[in-house]
Parts: sequence; C-alpha cells; structure tokens
Amino acid sequence: MDEDTTRLPGKPEVLAIEAKGLTKRFGDHVAVDQLDLAIPQGHVYGFLGPNGAGKTTTMRMLTALMPPTAGTAAIIGTPLSERQAVTRHLGYLPEEPPVYEELTGREQLSYVAFLQDVPDSVAADRIDELLAQLNLTDAADRPISTYSKGMRQKIGLIQALFHRPAVLFLDEPTSGLDPRAARTVLDVLKDLVDEETTVFLSTHILSVVDELADTIGILHEGRLVAEGSPADLKRRAETGEERTLEQVFLEVTTDHRDEESAEVPT
Repeated sequence: MDEDTTRLPGKPEVLAIEAKGLTKRFGDHVAVDQLDLAIPQGHVYGFLGPNGAGKTTTMRMLTALMPPTAGTAAIIGTPLSERQAVTRHLGYLPEEPPVYEELTGREQLSYVAFLQDVPDSVAADRIDELLAQLNLTDAADRPISTYSKGMRQKIGLIQALFHRPAVLFLDEPTSGLDPRAARTVLDVLKDLVDEETTVFLSTHILSVVDELADTIGILHEGRLVAEGSPADLKRRAETGEERTLEQVFLEVTTDHRDEESAEVPT
C-alpha cells in the first residue's frame, strides 16, 4: 500500500530552509546580522544584495561550510550542527565551481559519483542524462582545462544536483553563460522545482529572479531589508504603482544606507 503523505491536522510543516538570528562576525565586522528565514519546500528563493552584502557568507553558513557566530539554522528540519546529515539534503554551486582541470567532464562527474557512493551502473546513466540535458555530451571526454567558463558552470551545476538534493543553493548559476546556455539552465531549474526541489538562488541578474522566484529577499550590509513575492515588492504599498525589480533593489538599499548615515552623530 502506498505511504500516506497527507499532512496530519495540527502537524507543523517542515521548512526546507529555516534560520533564526543567523549571524556571522569576522572580528569587529558583522557580515550577516540576525538573519531570519522560513522557506517552504518546493519554492525558489531569490537572494539579492549589493557586492559585500553578505550573500555568499550566508550561503556558506546554510550549506554547513562555515559555522555561524550566533543563531541557528536547519535544512529539511536537520540542524546545521549535524553536518553529515545536512549535506545529504543539499547541493551547492559556488560562483567558482570546484573542478579538477586535468580530468575530463565525464571523469569529474564519475569522481563526484564515487564520493557520493552512487553505484557505477546508476552513475553512468545519470551522467549521460545530465550531460545531454545541459548540452555537454560532445565535450564530455575533453579535459576541463579546455572548457569555457560557461561549460565549467554547467559541470558545477551537474555536480550540485547529481544526488538529487532536496535543497539546491546556487551562487550566480548563469555566470559566463551565453543567452542560449542560460535559458537551458533556467529550464533545468524549472524542472527541478516542478519536482519539489527547493532552490536558494543568489544572482545579480534580476530578470532571472523575477522569472523564477516565489519569494525575494534583499540583503544590505548583512541585514534582510526587504522580503516578499516579486509582485508585492514591485507594488508601492501607498499608491499601488508598479515598479521594476531594479527600482525596488535600488530603493531599499539606498534608503537603508541613508537611514544608517543619518544615525551617525555629527
């Protein structure tokens, strides 16, 4: 008999990503300041912010690569302190994917499969499937040293989603991609979301976030200064006037910078 996955009345929903008071300090510098997140399963969360806002630091904490100074976080209900269990739930594509340039694309992915204890028979089919999906089949047996930046990004994305993680963290996933390749990556992400994968997406390409995100959070100087659906953020509360996402981004980061400057005693 199939397992009943209906949520029982009164049983709390398990969030894909949850953070409470998440903070990271480097000496006197506060890189991330009291961050709260509650992201449901199957959602795309667009994480925006100026350079140096703390986005990458946040992602490194949420992927258990960097311990927080204060606060707590969990992935699919598993605390970050349980690192080995957490990493089974997530995939992570950093802005510069970790690859061995002397290996071919296929060898790199086979190595990743070995590290993840994926059986050879399963791994081979999965590698072929993902290489084809991202249009890398013809380059699969060439050394990664001959790959363009965009091709390396694709290999990095395959590595991140190879074990079919429940939560996928992406830092500038379309960096270095031409428009056709970027569209291929976006289509892959849409397919993943249709399968209830949660995507935490950091990018400077606002059109990508506007297209994909269910919720957008804007980080400025380590603090979450705005959060909501793209439609809600683009609508002025007082007038109902529609703005672009770029206008929202510039307004909320500039407004908070001006407020902070006004608080400094003269």
